[in-house]
Parts: sequence; C-alpha cells; structure tokens
Amino acid sequence: MELSLLVNEFNVKGRLVTLVPFGNGNINDTFLAVYRNTFTETQVVLQRVNKSVFPRPDVIMRNMHEITLHCHEKLKQDAKEGRDDRVWQMPRIVKTKGGADFTTDENGDVWRVITRILSAHAFDTAQSAEHAQECGAALGHFHYLVSDMDPAKVTDPLPGFHVTSGYLKQYDETLGGELARKRLGSSMEARRLARFVEDRRAFALTLEDAQARGELKRRMFHGDPKVNNILIDDFTGKGTAMIDLDTASPGLVQVDFGDALRSICNPAGEEEANLSKVSFDEDLCGAFCKGYVREAGAFLTEADRAYLYDSIRLLAFELGLRFFQDYLAGSVYFKTQHPEQNLNRARVQFRLCESIEARERSIRNLLAGL
Repeated sequence: MELSLLVNEFNVKGRLVTLVPFGNGNINDTFLAVYRNTFTETQVVLQRVNKSVFPRPDVIMRNMHEITLHCHEKLKQDAKEGRDDRVWQMPRIVKTKGGADFTTDENGDVWRVITRILSAHAFDTAQSAEHAQECGAALGHFHYLVSDMDPAKVTDPLPGFHVTSGYLKQYDETLGGELARKRLGSSMEARRLARFVEDRRAFALTLEDAQARGELKRRMFHGDPKVNNILIDDFTGKGTAMIDLDTASPGLVQVDFGDALRSICNPAGEEEANLSKVSFDEDLCGAFCKGYVREAGAFLTEADRAYLYDSIRLLAFELGLRFFQDYLAGSVYFKTQHPEQNLNRARVQFRLCESIEARERSIRNLLAGL
C-alpha cells in the first residue's frame, strides 16, 4: 500500500501536503506527514513498528495506549493545579478513522500515527551541564508520571531486557562455543576483558538481589532513556518530553537512571578507539542528578537512593558485557562495520565502568547531597 493512502487511514484534519522520511532512529521506519487547511498546519509522525525487534506490535500499541492515557490524565491534573514550572508534553496516539490505535497493511505490518511535538528537538550528545540537567529533569518527570501506574496494565515488550543475570547466562553459554574459545585464545585483549567480567560477577546481581530482598520494587521505566529520546524546548531550553515509549515496561527506575548517565556522561561516545579519552564526566553527572531528583524526589525511597550509584556502575558493565558476548559469538546481534567493533565497544564500556569505580566516593557524596 502506498504510504499516502496508508496515512490517510488516520483521523488527521486537513490535506496531506508532504510525507517524507523523518529522524535517525534505527528500529522503526518513520515518516513525517504534514497536513494543512486554510487556517492551520498539523504535523504527525507515521511509523511502522519493527516486527523483528518487537514480535508483538499489538502489545506495543496496547502498552502505549495505557501509558499515554495515564500520563495525559496526570499532566492535565498537574496543569490544572499549577504544579509545574513549564508545559510538559507527551505524544498522543492518533486514531484511525475507524477508531483504532493502529492499522495493518497487506504484509501484516502494524502502522501507527502519533502527534509530533513542535518547537522542540533532541540531541545526540549532552551539549552542556545545563542540557544534562534538563535531561535529568525530563527522565525524573517521566518516572514521576508513571510512578503510580499499575505495572500489571503493561505487558513486557522485551522479556529479559536489562536483566543482567540473563546476559551473564548468555555469556557463559557463549564461552563454551568454538568461536569464543578461538577468539579468547588469539587475543590478549579479549582475555583481559574476560577477567574484567569475572572480577565483577557478584556485583552484577546487585539490583536483582536488592529486588529479591524487597528493598527495591518494580515500577514503570522507560527502557531507552538515551539523550536523543529527550526533547528540549527550542525557546526555553527546558526539557519538555520523553519520546519513544516502545520499551516502557515494568522494571526498576534505577536501570533508567544508570543507563541515562552511562550515555550522557561519556562525551567520547561508544565507538571511541582511544581509551584514554573515555572518562566519566562528574560535572555532567551532578547536573543530571540535580534535575532528576528535583522531579523524582517525591517518590524515591531511601532504598531507591541507596542504589543509584550501583546502577550507574552496573549499566556500563552490563552494556560492555553484551558487546563482549556478541563479539565472542561472532557479532550476531549488534550491527558492525568491522570484525573488532564489538570488542572495542566492550573495551569502551568497561573503561567507563572503571572510571565510575574510581570516582565512587565522590559520586556517592554527590548523590547523598541531593
């Protein structure tokens, strides 16, 4: 089906004037559709939900329906009470003309339309401490919005995602393979990384053990709180929305917290070949944490706060473990441009983990002061 015919199945007022590829996401096919009439212009986003990543697109849409419904009601109530210092936003699902949340094409692919938040943009890296603080505020506000949502209303779209024990099990299974033995035998650097993993096995289960003891509880979390999923208002410079809710599911908010800091506080990025440039930026960390706690502090328990440092350390380790396991398995999951790319990605994350460990006391002191 032609995209123009497909998007016109949705209830958008006006005449379609353009439909073009949009954004730089690497999961869903995304297009910007612009509609106009005599008085107004409406911009919406058309997306095909990637079945190879999300085998049950209908579950993704049911989750999005529940999450946006809950958050929009809370946003309206907060605005009515004058709680916030800004207008917080969240995309809305655009219904089909038949009243459904999505449509299905002749190939069985699920397509959806969501509203576009105008006059706001995301960035690929932290631009400044002020930007990092607004990223923290946006994530904290999202966690606040979903903090009282019943996790049972949402189905886990990616079982095993951010479950470190599962990644360790997969790593151990990979170690028994012929290719892994060959790569470890021929690379001193690979053997060094393997020792790095072994030295941190007990630590890797810190959050899961705390949850099992009842110290931490599952709430809703975003699942992919990278900096380019956080929209910043073009005019005020303030965070205004978290986007890309496909991975939102029941889990630990500490996972989001650690993952966001893992990405924001490493200005060198995930592909840096020179490890001397990989370092955890405490200034960006402090700014992010200040913004986060300002918005999320009302529901964070003492135990929640106690494990924030561990989450920062863990998420760098976890991603490094996933890159390293994939390298040993032959790079079958993460896309690569050269044979050693996943090995280098693992080196970067493990070096970042070391940098975090070296700053443990100052990071804990920072967190305790918030």
